[in-house]
Amino acid sequence: MAGKSDRISAAIMRALAEAGKPRGAGHVAGALLSMGIELQPRTVRQYLRRLDEAGLTVLVSRRRGRILTARGSEAGAQADPAAHLGIIAAKIDTLAYRMSFDVNSGRGTVIANASFVEPSHFQTLLSEIALVVERGLAVGRRVAVARAGETIGSVTVPEGMIGVGTVCSITLNGIIQGEGVPVASRFGGLLEIRRQQRVRFLNMIEYRASTLDPLDVFVRADMTRVRDVVLRGSGVICASFREVPAAAAGDLRAIIRKARAHDIGGVLEIGKPGRAVLGIPVAGGYCGVVVAGGLNAVAGAIEAGVRVVSRTLAGLEDYGRFVTLHEARRMAAG
Repeated sequence: MAGKSDRISAAIMRALAEAGKPRGAGHVAGALLSMGIELQPRTVRQYLRRLDEAGLTVLVSRRRGRILTARGSEAGAQADPAAHLGIIAAKIDTLAYRMSFDVNSGRGTVIANASFVEPSHFQTLLSEIALVVERGLAVGRRVAVARAGETIGSVTVPEGMIGVGTVCSITLNGIIQGEGVPVASRFGGLLEIRRQQRVRFLNMIEYRASTLDPLDVFVRADMTRVRDVVLRGSGVICASFREVPAAAAGDLRAIIRKARAHDIGGVLEIGKPGRAVLGIPVAGGYCGVVVAGGLNAVAGAIEAGVRVVSRTLAGLEDYGRFVTLHEARRMAAG
């Protein structure tokens, strides 16, 4: 297999690795679509059989599907990173296109991030999320709660853990586009806050030049200081940069107001047409938009020492499942 076939095979192995459990051709086809690769399940099965023959995957059962072998996991980890460039950008665009949240009714699906903690740390996690939410540094004011074996988006909560779903910032792309305003995600980065004032972006990773979610990279590398911002007014948070046509700036502000009425926020700044925002140049005819990272909600808890495992862009989740933090505490107590 060479060229395109190699890239598809690598993407299939990536999909199985991210699933973390046996998956069939239908599920893999859906995962590939989120990477910008459209294949019918029948075609996916052909690739899976070849991977079986190469010793990279193994069929657990016809009902449950396949998993990677040890050799397959190693091959996936060593795959040429260049083959995966743009996958995150494609996943972002695909999820934003497929989500169904209606900003007028407050109903439909949003894009979720999934975080898992041991039950003994659940209340602490909620308390840390509340601090970030009250400072306006999160995207949503609501969370989804899931028990072991249940799912958040397309991710299953592991045994012995409780899952917490938070609203991903890419949800705003879907909301804005759903109202007829084009929006382009340029990069994710670290935003310096000093004395409660936004100062500048310190680090930036372009979505189309990355194989990973940039904000997830920064949190995992312990480069955020969200808790310092919350408690002292100065630190570093996750944020992303978008552009919208300058002609749509007024409509964008109206859309943001509607979203806030349903506890979805996160827009930190809207620049003037063709003017740089926090040092980031913007082309003429466009406005720069700075959006808080959805991972800020749990980054503070991680900085406080809470053991949290997170999966960004975990998939689409019905917004009706999201509850207030107060309701989430009661659910846990019950």
